[in-house]
Amino acid sequence: MITENGIVTDVNSSLAWIRTIRSGTCASCSSKDSCGTSLHGQKEMVLTVKNTLNVQKGDQVVIGLEAKPLLVISFLLYVFPVLCLILGALIGNGLAPYFHINPSLLSLVLGTLFFGAAFLMIRKKGRSLSTREAYKPFLVRKKSTPISGGCSLS
Repeated sequence: MITENGIVTDVNSSLAWIRTIRSGTCASCSSKDSCGTSLHGQKEMVLTVKNTLNVQKGDQVVIGLEAKPLLVISFLLYVFPVLCLILGALIGNGLAPYFHINPSLLSLVLGTLFFGAAFLMIRKKGRSLSTREAYKPFLVRKKSTPISGGCSLS
């Protein structure tokens, strides 16, 4: 599970808005410029999560996201389009002799079409995945806040 610390900025009976600061791992990530978390150089993000822990405004919390959905999303965004491109190129190369067309040209055309189709499929799949709870961040726990003042033993 991937976790991040945050502070509750707003809350209602069912939802909590959590402000997080982009962690240091984002700075070393090769996708930081194209990732949605680094838009316009902002270091803060606000996420909306279900208020399952009855948090209040100002509470420090830990939010999480399961690793498996993140792997699925990474596969869809990075591997799937490349596989479709290669598949289209191979199909184009195999079909070219039947249509008496230059194999390189048909490989280029079908590879490009399959690559574009992959992004259309990703967009459609992204809409359905965004409604699933497994692909949304959630509250893991409230962080204990230090008690101000000294402790007296009497």
